[in-house]
Amino acid sequence: MTDLSNSTPLAPPRSQWLSVWDQLKKHKGALMGGSFLLFITLAVLLGPFVWSLDPQKIDYRSRDFRPIYHLLFDADAKAVWGHPLGTDQLGRDGLANILAGGRTSMAVGWSAMLLTLFIGTLVGVIAGYFKRLDGPLMRLTDLFLSLPILPLLLVAVTLFRQPLRANFGPEGGMFILIVAIIGITSWMPTARIVRGDVLALKEREFILAARSIGTQPGAMIWRHLLPNVISPIMVSATLGLAAAIITESALSFLGVGFPSDFPTWGKMLADAVQRMEEFPERVMLPGIAISMTVLSVNYLGDGLRDALDPRIRGR
Repeated sequence: MTDLSNSTPLAPPRSQWLSVWDQLKKHKGALMGGSFLLFITLAVLLGPFVWSLDPQKIDYRSRDFRPIYHLLFDADAKAVWGHPLGTDQLGRDGLANILAGGRTSMAVGWSAMLLTLFIGTLVGVIAGYFKRLDGPLMRLTDLFLSLPILPLLLVAVTLFRQPLRANFGPEGGMFILIVAIIGITSWMPTARIVRGDVLALKEREFILAARSIGTQPGAMIWRHLLPNVISPIMVSATLGLAAAIITESALSFLGVGFPSDFPTWGKMLADAVQRMEEFPERVMLPGIAISMTVLSVNYLGDGLRDALDPRIRGR
C-alpha cells in the first residue's frame, strides 16, 4: 500500500502568461519592437516636458538649419545646438515637431485600434455564437472588405469635416473623424478571425457543459468565449495599430487630415516634399519615425502570435 503521507506535494500549476512571457523573451524581434514602441510612446508623451520649445514657434533668424551641416560648418554653431534636428523654412524646431507630430499620430493610432478591436470583436463573437446572425454579419463584412478604403476615406472626410469642426473645433473634430473612419473601415479582419475561433470553441466540452447547466448567452460569451479569444485579439491589435498610423499619415500627407498648422508625421512629410532635394533630412526624419514605429509594431505582433499559439509555444 502506498504511503501518501511521504509523497512529494505537486507543484502549483504554472501560469499561462508566464509561459507566454518565456516564449516572447526568446523572440529577439518582438523584444526589440516592443522596446522601441515603448520608447517612442514615452518620448512623445514625456518629451515635450523635457524639450519645451513650441513646435509652432516661427523664428526666421533660425530657418533652414540642417542637423549636421551647420554644426560642422556654421561659424555660429552655438545657435544650432538649440535645434539638434534642424529647422524648417519658417524656423520651426524639427525635434519639437517630431515629438508633437508623434503624439498626434500615436494618439490616433491607439484610439483607432481600440475602436477597431471593439467593433471587430463584437461582430465576430455575435456572428460565431448566434447561427441565425452569422450569414447577415459575414455578408456585411464582405461588403466592407470590397470597398476601396482610400477613396472612401477621402469622401467621408469631405462630407463630415465641416460639421465636426463646427461642433468640436478644428483639431478635435478631425481627431474624432479620422479615428471613426479608420475604425469603421478596419474592423473586418478582426471580426473574421474572432468568428472562426468562436465557431471552434462552441464545440468544446467546457462550452457544452456550461450550456447544459443553463448558462445564459451573455454570461457564456463574457465568461467562457472572450477569455479564450484574447490571443487573436491581441495580435490583431498590433496589426491594427500599425495600419492606423499609416492611414493617418497618408491622410495628412494628402492634405485632408488635420489643419495645416497642426503637426503630424504625415503633415511633416507633405511640407517637406517641395524642397526635398535641397533638404532631404526633412523627409527622412518623419519617414524614419513612421517606418520604425510600424516595423516595431509588426515585430511585436509576430512575437505575440508565436507566444500565444500553444502549437508553437515551446519550440
